Amino acid sequence: MTTTEITDKVALVTGGTRGIGFSIAKALAGEGARVFVCGRDPASLQVALQDLERTGNGKADGIAADVRHYEDCRKLVRAAAERFGGLDILVNNAGIGILKPVHDLTPEEWDATLETNLSGAFYCCREAIPLMRQRGGGYIFNISSLAGVNPFPGGSAYNASKFGLNGFSEAMMQDVRYDGIRVSYIMPGSVATDFAGAPGSRRAEAWKLTAEDIAKAVVDLYKFPRSALASRIEVRPAQPPRKK
Repeated sequence: MTTTEITDKVALVTGGTRGIGFSIAKALAGEGARVFVCGRDPASLQVALQDLERTGNGKADGIAADVRHYEDCRKLVRAAAERFGGLDILVNNAGIGILKPVHDLTPEEWDATLETNLSGAFYCCREAIPLMRQRGGGYIFNISSLAGVNPFPGGSAYNASKFGLNGFSEAMMQDVRYDGIRVSYIMPGSVATDFAGAPGSRRAEAWKLTAEDIAKAVVDLYKFPRSALASRIEVRPAQPPRKK
């Protein structure tokens, strides 16, 4: 069995300017990949790119894009491929979490959650798969959540988006496995980021996963022997607070 190397592979990470996405992009750059990222805020994008360029010796770039819009995703995938000569890795990480009970959730909030967390992944995959086929294969990572298997009060939109992303990933994996394209979805538990609101104190969140934990999972999965596929992994805090 042989393992795969990341050096000089072209990786596109959506939502790659902060949090889990930025940590994934930085880990891939540190492994020698040429990394292309997107985010909705141009100022945050430039800050992230400066750091990624230092990590990857200048082999990083990106554009502002909103994955809710198909045309943005089409331009994003094309820009990454044109900048670095192809596409080998796609990480669908862009996501939002609006946590409200159904009767308080607005139609606009529902649409924003489903369009970002689920439709955006579909749009990017649809554009990326033909490019990966041209390269003889590739790897698609969809960053899901344990909320994709565990519903909770106030999570109607978020749960629906992540349950959907899991099913989408499972079906797509079977669509493209004989094209040499591997598909994995990663379901983190609680991660110490400001994803769902203002960040808590470091001490209060010390038990949580870090964004770097999820980044390491991506790197390790990519290096997994080609003869095997870990199509789904759950990553949990090792010692969450005891339930009283």
